[in-house]
Amino acid sequence: MTSESEQMLFHTGQFICLRTDPSALGVITEILPGIPEYRYKTFLKNKQETLYASQIMPAILQPPQQNRLSLREFEARLTALQICQPSLSILYSLNSARIDYIPYQFRPVLKFMRSDQPRLLIADEVGVGKTIEAGLILRELQSRSQLDSVLVICPKALVSERKWERELQRFDEDFTPLDGDKLRHCLRETELDGVWPTKYRKCIVSTSLFDKRLVEGEGYEVKRKEIGLENLEPFPQFDLVIVDEAHHLRNTARYLYRGVARFCQQAKALLLLTATPIQLGSNDLFVLLNLLRPDLVLDQASFDSMAEPNPFIHRAVELARTAQIGWESEAYEALVKAAATSWGQKILQGKPEFDDLCEQLRHTRLEPKSRIKFIRAAEEQSTFSSLINRTRRRDIGNFTTRKSETIETEFTPSHSFLHDALLDVQARILRITHGEKSVAFLMTTLRRQSASCLYALAPLIRNILLRRMDDEDWSELDTNEDEIAAGTLEALAQEIKNVLVLADSLDPYDPKKERLLTLIRDKQKQPNNKIIIFSSFRHTLSYLMLHLHEENIRVGLVHGGISDIERSDLRERFSHLQEEPHAIDILLSSEVGCEGLDYQFCNCLVNYDIPWNPMRIEQRIGRIDRYGQKSETVVIYNMVTPGTVDHDIYTRCLNRIGIFQRALGGSEEILGRITRELRTVAENLELTQEERQTRLQQLADNEIRFLQEQETLEDQQAELFGLVLPRKQMEEEVRDAASVWLSPRAMQNLIQHYLIARCGGDDHILGQKPLKNLRLSMEARTRLLNDYQKLPRQTSQVYRGWEKWLRGSEPHLILTFDGQCATENRKCDFITPIHPLAIQAARAQENAPPYCTICRVQAADIPSGSYPFAIYQWQTYGLREDVEFRPVCTNSQVEGSFIALLEKASDAADLQSEMPAESVLEELEQKHYALWRQAKIEHQSRTERAIQRRRESLRTSHQASLSLLKEQRDTNTDEKIRRMRESEIASAETDLHRRLIDLNATETQADILSHKVAYGILIIE
Repeated sequence: MTSESEQMLFHTGQFICLRTDPSALGVITEILPGIPEYRYKTFLKNKQETLYASQIMPAILQPPQQNRLSLREFEARLTALQICQPSLSILYSLNSARIDYIPYQFRPVLKFMRSDQPRLLIADEVGVGKTIEAGLILRELQSRSQLDSVLVICPKALVSERKWERELQRFDEDFTPLDGDKLRHCLRETELDGVWPTKYRKCIVSTSLFDKRLVEGEGYEVKRKEIGLENLEPFPQFDLVIVDEAHHLRNTARYLYRGVARFCQQAKALLLLTATPIQLGSNDLFVLLNLLRPDLVLDQASFDSMAEPNPFIHRAVELARTAQIGWESEAYEALVKAAATSWGQKILQGKPEFDDLCEQLRHTRLEPKSRIKFIRAAEEQSTFSSLINRTRRRDIGNFTTRKSETIETEFTPSHSFLHDALLDVQARILRITHGEKSVAFLMTTLRRQSASCLYALAPLIRNILLRRMDDEDWSELDTNEDEIAAGTLEALAQEIKNVLVLADSLDPYDPKKERLLTLIRDKQKQPNNKIIIFSSFRHTLSYLMLHLHEENIRVGLVHGGISDIERSDLRERFSHLQEEPHAIDILLSSEVGCEGLDYQFCNCLVNYDIPWNPMRIEQRIGRIDRYGQKSETVVIYNMVTPGTVDHDIYTRCLNRIGIFQRALGGSEEILGRITRELRTVAENLELTQEERQTRLQQLADNEIRFLQEQETLEDQQAELFGLVLPRKQMEEEVRDAASVWLSPRAMQNLIQHYLIARCGGDDHILGQKPLKNLRLSMEARTRLLNDYQKLPRQTSQVYRGWEKWLRGSEPHLILTFDGQCATENRKCDFITPIHPLAIQAARAQENAPPYCTICRVQAADIPSGSYPFAIYQWQTYGLREDVEFRPVCTNSQVEGSFIALLEKASDAADLQSEMPAESVLEELEQKHYALWRQAKIEHQSRTERAIQRRRESLRTSHQASLSLLKEQRDTNTDEKIRRMRESEIASAETDLHRRLIDLNATETQADILSHKVAYGILIIE
């Protein structure tokens, strides 16, 4: 038995072993004094044990064996760590898809990954590449967790054209389009099995399928009621939901919104894509943000509260952009007003980033470079900045030169008579109905149709009178209205029928159509003879289709009512060269017919009629003026008729804006304001033509001057520095997020060392060019197959293809590590950080002990010598969990540029240098401890401030919502409604309480854990 003095030799935290089994190591966690022996609580063999002093003895720990590696082996271990422990500060989607490298397309990825919730509205302008950006986010998510289920919801044109299928194949992803039968099959299987069918876990669904039957369920099938989305339990939870053209969700009463909202509410991650979020109006933006983040944008009241500071912040940004003398003081006053709003008082005031902006403006005049930084930082203070990514065309440069030409065609006498008669009828009707909204909408529609094509006026009137216009017909018009109010048609039927009589008696000669035919004949003589002709009216398109057929012109027609199969066939034929017998040369299209589709092969567009909404025009032009357009110039012909309000709007305002000459989509707030004022002027029949033209001219003078000055000053700023600053900043952001350990060279290095370790030899990857040949014996493939089978099961085409090759008999596999090579060779295996071979290789190194190396590098600005270093891995917990490498060196100058030095270093295995002594490693440890402790304090402080702002944000949002609910409760006399509001109030208060508890838990979790992963000596020569 041990003596008391011997028992006291043990202490908490001491390593001990069993006297009967010295290999059984443990650690003392608690001492229990006793007579005649002390007892010790220990953690031994992965479980807690209470042992007597006589059963244990101090463990004799051998000094750790130095695992010295060559520099390339050392780098392979670092690559493995970055794959196994992804970092939020690093882009894993770089060089991981078969796409061209375009820096600005990674900005949404960075914003998405750094957000506190994986949800983002991508609101980039037309032609920027939202589909690719969504694919990059998908790839980024895959590098961090298993992404088993992904749902894409998009307009049926994009399904029939297979746009999403093709784009996602660039990321080596196979998605299955679901028709109505397959989608309902998935719902039935989910109801029966509780999970979405595995076969369709990566799928594409058309928005046209979201009807009453799908959403509510109806009819009987196998003697039971068919299930609908709103009564499906459990509801499927997709890892990622992507909704394209999300602005179609603006009407919350429609089945489309109700059905899509169910998928969005249950999604682990959510992307909404649209090119037109702001110009639709604040209510539409509220709908999207409420769908995206219902925890933050609770309702219209909370949205209004959040939005309150934004006009002042945007004003400060506008002042900074124009940079007129003394702009700083005006911008400062705007920020002060932003901070004075109720939201600003609780969220912006005291926020370091906001206070810094105010301080910059208070006393100094900002230099050009500082002004540009101010603009970007101020834009980030918008209360919705973290929820929306907006890339503007002018930030990244124009894709082509736009050449705009005006084609004016006069009315014939009979045309003019009909047009004037329509105006007279409109004036009489609106006087009688006092400008009732539904009536004004109807008459404006007829007037715009007459400006488009008088020969299509009669069929439109007949369809309206017979109630043949469905939701899709109305949605294609340039309006936010949905339909004509009930009863309106009956009251106005006779007046409208009088117009119909005149429309049926028009003379057959149509000068506008003849000018179009002349344009088409001239274009057919050119090598690229393709033309897209746009109209907002289906009857205009049908009229043109008929007459172009009569001229034996190869023409196709697409609009919302064209079938998916026909639409797909037409686009394919339109892309064919004119020598091909089945090619079509002219495509007639509505906005909805072409929405989201790319026509880079066409360089000519005709606006047969002119939308009153500048953003509609930009969307049309964006179909051909986009990334990938081969022609240096695209031509836009605008056909207008003098004497019509469309002609006045075009000549007095729209053409002067310059939208036909350059992309202006980045100025939605200005263009949205112009659209509203245009409608106000155009629909005011009390104005004479001269008064209308004057008002339109004033609108152009007042609004467009600011727009032009803003862009001119930005262009001058770019010329001053000899570069486009926003583009440079994007490139810097991406470069800062790149990791040398995930580069093609680093990936190849990891795979080579893995294959050597598992298969022996060193000649497995053959070829000096980017396209390489992997050669493995059957035995080697069997070993890799064993490793592969330890990975989580995946059903993607990459995993299936890799497993098929490992199990097969073919000894060779064509592969590449280079993105450009993968783009050019679609059938080769592309080895990225999420390829199963890379994951196998990384996991083989995952639990390796700290490793060491000696390397050397030339550096003129650092004194020569041997510099010991250690690399620690920091794991951050709190609001965002993250992982990063932190190098520590005995020399601060070496430490500051360590990664760059290591990237250029070469192996020093031939040198007989000793590894750092224990005393040196202890010195590095002490330095690391000081850095870690300071970082931990700062992290906890930042987390505390962020949590406090989030608490205030939640309280403010809920308070706005609760105030509205309480007002509705107190002012309503209906007892049922009062009880309903009372229930909603209680639910909202409970929700707030729960969220605050969650935040408190997050605050207590804020910490940084650290452990050493590598060390060595860097020799500077």
